[in-house]
Amino acid sequence: MLGRFKRTIKKFLSSKGVQEITPDEIFLDSSNLPGFDADQFEGRLEKPIAKKSINLLFSFFLILVLIIFTRLWVLQIKEGQAYLERSENNRLVYSYIFSNRGVIYDRNNKSLVINIENPETKDFSKRLYPEIPGFSHILGYVKYPKKDTAGFYWETSFVGQDGVESFYSDILLGTNGLHLVEVDALDNVQSQGITQSPKDGENLVLAVDSDIQAKLFEIIGSVVESQGFTGGAGIIMDVNTGEILSLASYPEYDSNILSEGQDREKIGEYVTDSRKPFLNRAISGTFIPGSIVKPFVALGALEENIIDPKKKILSTGSLKVPNPYNPGQFSVFGDWKAHGWVDMIDALAVSSDVYFYNIGGGFEDQKGLGISRIDKYMKMFGMDEKTGVDLPGEINGLIPTPEWKEKTFDGDIWRLGDTYITSIGQYGFQVTPIEMVRALASLVNGGKLLKPTILKGGEIQSAEPLNFSMEDLAVVKEGMHQAVERGTASGLNVDYVEIGAKTGTAEIGKIYLNSWVMGFFPYENPKYAFIVLMERGPRSNSVGGVSVMRQLLDWMYWNKSEYFK
Repeated sequence: MLGRFKRTIKKFLSSKGVQEITPDEIFLDSSNLPGFDADQFEGRLEKPIAKKSINLLFSFFLILVLIIFTRLWVLQIKEGQAYLERSENNRLVYSYIFSNRGVIYDRNNKSLVINIENPETKDFSKRLYPEIPGFSHILGYVKYPKKDTAGFYWETSFVGQDGVESFYSDILLGTNGLHLVEVDALDNVQSQGITQSPKDGENLVLAVDSDIQAKLFEIIGSVVESQGFTGGAGIIMDVNTGEILSLASYPEYDSNILSEGQDREKIGEYVTDSRKPFLNRAISGTFIPGSIVKPFVALGALEENIIDPKKKILSTGSLKVPNPYNPGQFSVFGDWKAHGWVDMIDALAVSSDVYFYNIGGGFEDQKGLGISRIDKYMKMFGMDEKTGVDLPGEINGLIPTPEWKEKTFDGDIWRLGDTYITSIGQYGFQVTPIEMVRALASLVNGGKLLKPTILKGGEIQSAEPLNFSMEDLAVVKEGMHQAVERGTASGLNVDYVEIGAKTGTAEIGKIYLNSWVMGFFPYENPKYAFIVLMERGPRSNSVGGVSVMRQLLDWMYWNKSEYFK
């Protein structure tokens, strides 16, 4: 029957002019009568791929080919030279030839910081700082070049930290050299050579006398430890050039330990030490000045014609100011003792507080400068500004004013008593030792406010001269001379050099005080100004700044007498 059906279909299609096709090209027998193997795809019709799919596939491959050729053009033509150079560099292994950092000398060409062989690596030298204490805050320390885990240096220079190592790091640093090695694909050396030689850093000569520096630090440390002070600082400065002969701050850190960075226990002790060994008290510490501001208040009163220097004022041990709102009641401002009748020279010599209450704030028929003019003269001597000393970390002091009080104490007004206390260097007054030694140098050199410098023989820098009366300056200087001859600084009355000085005892609450002394020598033709601060000692203590300076002067007489000539 199937045969007859095929013949009938064939005859029908032939009569219509249609090419013969077989039924299995049209039908798919769902029952699979012939018994096709379906697992081998027998008995199935294949559907041709759609033209749209072919076009999409063609487009995809065309885009892929375009991307590949575009990338090849970029690599071979556009950026070919750059990649060629990179390829060349891949054959070159370079290493740094570290330059030696400049040597640091004192004013007498004694080496303070040198370079020594590094046992840990031959790549660079190490810095060696003085074993004698007292130099860390001047010299600072360095951080050495550092490698990554693969052995390559990611820090390729010495980094100066603190002191002149930081401030003059660019001068001390020098320029590293470069050593190149050419290798093949197997890392075999083909050639090598130095393409850039290292250039060592420049040396520095400091104005510091290292012997005086070491001795001053030693004495300050001894008094701190024996008398219960928290710390101390001292500075000696040339009043004509601004060169710093000595700048000590106690306690300090060890520059070698910090540069090495290995003694974690000791470094941890520095960090947690309540005495703050990282603080350079000479330039970065602010302290209540007390009576060392009196010479400048006195000069202001003379310049403003507030008082004749020969006029005497009675000090009975306190100044009692009537309360204008409560008759019969008084505000009492004490003196440290009853001095009797004193003129300006006497008042400076014995440090009479009552005298300075009078010329500072006024009392009865005696006019006072007032806080505005006190502020004016303190600023003329630079007490609220940085000196510009060539060491990092300097901060400026503070002169209390009505504006400062209003801001600090939530709108509180300025009172006469505030002026009185400011006149003797108390209340909110804050100064740094470097500010005060520069101010004193200006007072004794005729009004030149110098920029202090740690370098020897540098350019002298000063502000416009302060046009003070030479007669007024002479009165103040004589008052400081008398303080040594018969007053509060008599501990500095020595027979080998004449000195002018002023002491200061700044109260810190009811228990502690700062002990100051500042002065100059020789008296007739001043060359050097000095200042010593002993920080936060017990009020009962009678050994302080004067004792430190006297010990140093005696030592200098036997070992450095050239400074007294």
